Amino acid sequence: MTVEAISEITSRALYLIIQAALPILLVSLSIGLIVSIFQTVTSIQEQTLTFIPKILGIFLTLMLLGSWILNIIIEFMTELWMNIPNYVKS
Repeated sequence: MTVEAISEITSRALYLIIQAALPILLVSLSIGLIVSIFQTVTSIQEQTLTFIPKILGIFLTLMLLGSWILNIIIEFMTELWMNIPNYVKS
């Protein structure tokens, strides 16, 4: 297996990780920002206020996009498993 092949697999895997995690992280970030703005405007200083909205937002995101995330991971892993003979041979 060549260094170029390893580099390509690694870069594709890192891109896949970013692609799979980005929707969940964006939802969590946006909910945290909205709750922080709400806390600033209303002068509520409760630190645990963001937990329930973030949990619900992440749960809804996983319900809506979970199958897509799972499909892209399965496609990548299937391609890796199918190409094992090519990786071993070279």
